[in-house]
Amino acid sequence: MTHWSVYTEIRREHTVHGDLRIAHGVHSPQLNNHRDILVYLPPSYWHSDRRYPVLYMQDGQNLFDARTSYAGEWGVDKTLNALAQEGIEAIAVGIPNMGEARLAEYNPYIGGHFRTAKGDSYIRFIMDTLKPMLDNDFRTKPDADSTGIIGSSMGGLISLYGYLAYPWAFGLCASMSPSLWIARNAILDHVRHMGFRGGKVYIDVGTREIPGRSSRSTATADSVTMLRDEFKQVGYNVGKDLKYVKDKGGDHSESSWARRLPDVFRFLLK
Repeated sequence: MTHWSVYTEIRREHTVHGDLRIAHGVHSPQLNNHRDILVYLPPSYWHSDRRYPVLYMQDGQNLFDARTSYAGEWGVDKTLNALAQEGIEAIAVGIPNMGEARLAEYNPYIGGHFRTAKGDSYIRFIMDTLKPMLDNDFRTKPDADSTGIIGSSMGGLISLYGYLAYPWAFGLCASMSPSLWIARNAILDHVRHMGFRGGKVYIDVGTREIPGRSSRSTATADSVTMLRDEFKQVGYNVGKDLKYVKDKGGDHSESSWARRLPDVFRFLLK
């Protein structure tokens, strides 16, 4: 069994609310590296024998603690604590990125300017290393319908890829402001090819993704609209198994993603 420390007991300065655990130096045989893994436990966890859905979230440095963030904090812990009052609870797993290796690990496609794609190995790290560890150490619901993958930007792209390529592992997906341009919008062809996968998919985009560059912001928003249309074309129903949000004034930032996060969780988990 992995050793999980109480985050707030080993970090003197932090902005964490609730029960956050950390395992140091978890090895990935798929990527041949090590990283800390963060696990948020819902408020009722120690007062019940319930099992909980699990959300695997990218860019873990930015999810819970402003002290570790390099671009702002999502406040996942605070948001889930508040949603517990609505009966919405889940275990959230924060997977920190590996800095300079982030782009390669979050990229599943070779094409265009990109000659290194480790995205599939990264997803296998989640599926074959992290998920068995979490399912063993915590009271999870291990089925795909209760397992989600969430990210933004490049993290949104790799989350979409994980959901499309491995539907038996991930039945829930949220892709926020995804970097669809990688390999000339290859993810759109992936949706078209794979067809209806079931589960639930949330996608969103802001109208000011690139402040000061209105034409590029419009093109980015249009590409996410195209993604929505591809999902609809293969059988997804908006409002039932697909949710699309165009956030007026939203930009490509942690603060915008944090603001939209409560409705992400409501859609995926209700």
